[in-house]
Amino acid sequence: MVSVLTLVFAFRSSAELAYAFGMAVTGTITITTLLFLYVARAKWGTPKWLLAVGGGALLVVDLLFVAANMTKLVHGAWLPLLIGLTAFTVMTTWQRGRELVTEQRARAEGSLPEFVDDLRSGEAGARQVPGTAVFLNRDKETAPLAMRANVEHNHVRHEQVVILSIKTEPVPRVPAEQRVVVDDLGYGDDGIIHVTARFGYMEPQDVPGSLALLDPADTEGPLQLDQASYFLSKIELRRGEAPTMAPWRKRLFIATSYITADAAEHFSLPRDRTVIMGAHIEV
Repeated sequence: MVSVLTLVFAFRSSAELAYAFGMAVTGTITITTLLFLYVARAKWGTPKWLLAVGGGALLVVDLLFVAANMTKLVHGAWLPLLIGLTAFTVMTTWQRGRELVTEQRARAEGSLPEFVDDLRSGEAGARQVPGTAVFLNRDKETAPLAMRANVEHNHVRHEQVVILSIKTEPVPRVPAEQRVVVDDLGYGDDGIIHVTARFGYMEPQDVPGSLALLDPADTEGPLQLDQASYFLSKIELRRGEAPTMAPWRKRLFIATSYITADAAEHFSLPRDRTVIMGAHIEV
């Protein structure tokens, strides 16, 4: 509402606002055509010659409309271009920053199978304590940072360890019988399992409710979910000296990283039994 009112009072007349609106419409149509051509090639495998003929004809018409609106650039057509450029800058900076964070996080986490082997053989030097611990992680390839910190700094591991990964499927809802998939990570008696919880894009991602669907026969014993502790790995970003991105893009990425949902609330985790363990990563 504030944005709309600002535009109305800034342009003062519908005629001037129409210039901005015209550029927004023609620009959107052109971008939609480009995205359609990309999907047609990348997803459907449409031949290049067919895209060149059909897509070229569409783009010629689209670009003629864009060129016509460029004559009104100084009269208001600059606004949607500025908004689009800003959004593009933020999104590409976020994408590049996430790639850098993912690479460094994977190195810090290390291999999950090797970590499980160390725990099983006793090389990790961790004392086993009673209870169930649930560690949220991206996948089953790397060890959760919170779990690694718990073992290396606190020198303890829980009797029952669940490494949980959330997967959002391209469907509205996932049936309850297909919600969870269990992997014993190679050993059926060490109390460490990996669980993949699958959700549709319209479903709330209720972690405790999903774990309640697990069969004790698949979890190497019953889980104490009413007393389970949930561990989250929180990444704190810092600007590094490495020339990975321009300094201003690093500051932008770190600023946007604060605009995230509360993980405990998003996954319906009990506040009194949720532990957040942080780690520092430089970008």
